[in-house]
Amino acid sequence: MRIAKHIEALDISMNIAGRQSVIHPLLIWGDDDGITLIDTGMPGQTEQIEAHFKRLGLALKNIRRIILTHQDIDHIGGAAALVETSGAEVYAHGEDIPYIEGHKPLIKMNRERVEKMTASLAKDERERARRVLNNPPSVKVNRRLEDGEELDFYGGMLLLHTPGHTPGHTSIFLRRPGLLVAGDALRVEEGRLVGPSPEATPDMTLAVASLSRLTALPVKRVLCYHGGLAAEEGKDAASRIRELAVNGY
Repeated sequence: MRIAKHIEALDISMNIAGRQSVIHPLLIWGDDDGITLIDTGMPGQTEQIEAHFKRLGLALKNIRRIILTHQDIDHIGGAAALVETSGAEVYAHGEDIPYIEGHKPLIKMNRERVEKMTASLAKDERERARRVLNNPPSVKVNRRLEDGEELDFYGGMLLLHTPGHTPGHTSIFLRRPGLLVAGDALRVEEGRLVGPSPEATPDMTLAVASLSRLTALPVKRVLCYHGGLAAEEGKDAASRIRELAVNGY
């Protein structure tokens, strides 16, 4: 899905415990800054990502940096394999680094939750899913992201700490295209921008409060990991974010 010149939202099919969906890592390239990938999909999805790279005439080995919006397995799952291929540096907020590096278990992948998520699956499928979810790959983080920091890539990438969905969840604003990369702080349902998923957000009160961090941005478009691009653009997108920051829906 083309966002702007040299900015592409990848469409990656995902199945977690029998739930089919599409996720949207963001690929940015074309400047002297090399290739940046924001989020990396589930373990085992490297081939899908590589297919998008080849379609665009790019190679995984040339990824220079991977920015992880947060610790969830569908965001960090492919990072270790991609780093092995490319030698890319990994960026993440400090609050989520212990989980991403495997020093602490992912906060949403405790065994009780995994058992519940996979209980309805057939035996073989349940065992495969549990192996993946109970043993997520870890990856070394090379750079700790700070709230309010601006990375000097692609015209500026502003980092905003938006906790609630996870302790270190970070949203990213790309100044040049006016694109808010919302991670899981927001979602898109039937084209419409909505708040974070209650069932996947441990602290909904904090997650909704965090949206106020996004209301002053000159947003033109919003990309959500789940749902893709929101139908609202420009003033409509900014207005919708303000509305969600008040009531969460």
